[in-house]
Amino acid sequence: MPTATGPSPGPTATDGADQAAEGGEDIVVTGFRRSLAEGLALKREAVGVRDSIVAEDIGKFPEANVADSLQRIPGVILSRDGASNEGQRISIRGLPSDFVVTTINMAPVRSTSSLDAGGSSRNFNYDVFPSELFGRVDVYKTPLANLEEGGIGGNVDLQTPRPFDSKGRVIRYTAQANYNTQSKKWGPRGSLLLSDTIGNFGALLGVAYSKTINERSGFQSTGGYNSSEIGSRGYRTPAGQARPLVGPFEFQLDTNNPRANLGGLTAAQVNNGLLPRFYRVFASDNDRERLGLVGSLQYKTDRLDVSFDGIYSQLKDIGDEYTWGVAVRNSRTTATTTDLPGRGTNSGIIPLDVKLDEYNNLYGTFGNTNIVTESLYRTSETKFRYGIVRAAYDVTDRLKVSAQGNLSDSRAYKEGNRIASNIYGATTTFDPTGNVTYPTITSTIDPTNPRNYVVPTLGFGRDDELDKQRTARAMADWRLVDDNERLFTLRLGGSYVSTIKQIERRDGSAIAQARTLPGGGTFRTIDVFANMNPTIPIGPLRNGGNSGFPSQFATFPRNFIEGTLDAHGANIASPVQLNGAFRAEEQVATGFFEVDFKMPLLGSELRGNAGLRYSDTKTVVDNFVANGRGGFSPDTRRGGYDNFLPSASVAFDLRENLTLRASAGQTITRNALSTIAGSTLIPNPFNADVTQGNPNLRPQLASQYDAVAEWYFAPGALFSVGVFKKDITDRPFAVQDFVTFGSLGVPATVFNAVSLGFPSGEIPADFLVRRTIIVNQNQLSLKGLEVAYQQNFTFLPKPFDGLGVTSSFTLIDQTGTDFVSSSGKRVGIQAGVPDYSYSITGFYEKGPFSLRGSYNYRAKTGQTDVNQGNDQIPYTAPQGFLDATASFRLNDYIEFRVDALNITNTNVYTYYDNPDQPNGNGKTRRDNSFFNGTTISFGVRGKF
Repeated sequence: MPTATGPSPGPTATDGADQAAEGGEDIVVTGFRRSLAEGLALKREAVGVRDSIVAEDIGKFPEANVADSLQRIPGVILSRDGASNEGQRISIRGLPSDFVVTTINMAPVRSTSSLDAGGSSRNFNYDVFPSELFGRVDVYKTPLANLEEGGIGGNVDLQTPRPFDSKGRVIRYTAQANYNTQSKKWGPRGSLLLSDTIGNFGALLGVAYSKTINERSGFQSTGGYNSSEIGSRGYRTPAGQARPLVGPFEFQLDTNNPRANLGGLTAAQVNNGLLPRFYRVFASDNDRERLGLVGSLQYKTDRLDVSFDGIYSQLKDIGDEYTWGVAVRNSRTTATTTDLPGRGTNSGIIPLDVKLDEYNNLYGTFGNTNIVTESLYRTSETKFRYGIVRAAYDVTDRLKVSAQGNLSDSRAYKEGNRIASNIYGATTTFDPTGNVTYPTITSTIDPTNPRNYVVPTLGFGRDDELDKQRTARAMADWRLVDDNERLFTLRLGGSYVSTIKQIERRDGSAIAQARTLPGGGTFRTIDVFANMNPTIPIGPLRNGGNSGFPSQFATFPRNFIEGTLDAHGANIASPVQLNGAFRAEEQVATGFFEVDFKMPLLGSELRGNAGLRYSDTKTVVDNFVANGRGGFSPDTRRGGYDNFLPSASVAFDLRENLTLRASAGQTITRNALSTIAGSTLIPNPFNADVTQGNPNLRPQLASQYDAVAEWYFAPGALFSVGVFKKDITDRPFAVQDFVTFGSLGVPATVFNAVSLGFPSGEIPADFLVRRTIIVNQNQLSLKGLEVAYQQNFTFLPKPFDGLGVTSSFTLIDQTGTDFVSSSGKRVGIQAGVPDYSYSITGFYEKGPFSLRGSYNYRAKTGQTDVNQGNDQIPYTAPQGFLDATASFRLNDYIEFRVDALNITNTNVYTYYDNPDQPNGNGKTRRDNSFFNGTTISFGVRGKF
């Protein structure tokens, strides 16, 4: 019989057959309803809290993206990659994605992709993999001794298909064409899976390919809002002493300029009004190409099951980004300046005709502004390789042993290569009151004329991230008692996991500026603007009906940056930036034991599991530390810790269709390696901020408790209510202080000295830099409610008996992480997780017709509890996404299908709230406010 823990060898939902409500007639359930029924059977079988998504058939996952399927599970929240319009990461039960451990066939893995490459987190990016590579996904929300530690939020196990999942020969195919309404471009998608079993041998091979082209546009502030009153405090006093920065960036309005017109406002009102770091136009185009391969060789008898399974996946993104707007940050005018208007210390923005809205935001016409246009070309690629050998053997009817060994390798890189150019001393107008996503941003100077721009600067860079894992695992199950009423199983096991993460960063800017170009000269000496085009390659941009939002401006083409200037070659030839480079290895040796039991109690059945997991973690970090002479020296640090992690779960079948569950246990989450191994990281070279690693960080430890009631009131139906609580200690806390640039021991080239107000490129030793160090300090108490409802409406008269619904709601309440305003007001913030979320999927399946629509909603989400001095909390706005699928099955060989993602073209954005002032509920103070478009797929699929 199946054990109460760990993954079962395959679905157990009576092979898709449900008993009809009337007359005992057998009805064969197929498609999405079958997938739901099998997932429900797996959930009911478990002792702890487990949810499963099962493929409708081998190689036929319900959604195009595995992460999109997971958001139907209570407590699972999806984060989408905006550039590709795809699901990317998940969070579980009120904790961000770095609290989730992902395994493939119970072997821990890591992957990164797109703009996350180089981030050195422990996250897993699901968009690296086509959904066709997987046959089932299990989400464990309660700890078990045999599960990999690290997932305080939960554990996700992705299971690859094997030949004996479906005996005999299977040929499955899909062929689709994708269309994005924003880019108005098409891309192909297709897959082919071949599987066959002959006697005890089986082989499976699958391939999947897709290409999508997405576009988005809107408004960017690039990092918050500040006022001249507090933004000017970071500048030096008349006596020359440096003062610390207040708020996310520095700037000072020139309200005393003879041209200034405050529009009836006082200077104090204007200086206290809020302006964005930039007010600028943003547009991007992302070309995504994904290739996936899955293979399996399996030998299976009544007692022995051996397989070799492999995955290869390659994801490549080519992104073009174009921006045009005004740089507010680092602008000021000093009394003795000799700079030209708009430059250096004569860049103070002059209010010419300004107003304040009801939320204290400053807008209107400004003089002496610095217009910056930027052409940025990104390329990122992830190559993931995975291989595992698994064996399970029934030594006797009561003793089963299993073992597996795994190797995985994820190599990712991203390049970002840009040219920025300027218009100085311009008069511009900024007015977001009519349309906050497409605000008015105009200038008296023609933005499409390349000859209006001066002072071109380039910035080329590359990040490489390597994740390698070697794992081994062995386990023995010994059923000491097994009769019709009682079961007692002892499970002993151990595992070893070696994880290596390596980060390298390069900056090819200096080489690109100095090298001789193919036509002669260098970037510094040629007429750069002769290579500038008067239009945006993906333009004209949408403007939301506001003609004041620029739809065209001059840009540099990709072939100039990557061809003539050879950005890639410059990056590869440049040395590794030692301040951010490291190699970290973790070696975790684990032993565990569990007992499973089943016994009669009060005329019903009680099932349970209890266990203890011991893990010993050793770390070796190789990085580079500042040597005080403007350089770095190699450094090696070793550390380690161990943990005893108990767990226990019980499930009591109070009635035949009513199950009560309770669980308690402890688990840990290890902190991001960048916060441990990083030396001196520069989050943004245009800001005077650094982050330094802390090699003494301890893992976070959680004690967690669950109670769930599940009512299976009809075939394929469920109504459940669950509560949970997590008490987490040793939470990371960001400690900020100000240190002099000279004390960091890093070269000035790690910053953009010109943007910090030092045109010579030299940064004074006493210039103050805001330093962030992460320490173990906070505690977090989190509790929540989960409600799920699923039902097939077979009780309705025909043809409505094909209707059904599956839905979930999650509510989170937490204490211990507060944003504190200057007045002392406290606002609870759990970074990256909304207070509540819900998902509802309605479906209709009748004969050859199938229709499904899903709506997933998440409330606003705080991004950080750190107050930078401007009393503004950044929130990710509430988001609701509507997706749908319709299909018609002509026969087993041909099924026509249409899929639509983001049907409502949801406006996604960040906004900034001041808890002491009217906040506007996202109507103002926005950043990254975009529309990503709807993606529609047309295609056929079938099976032979």
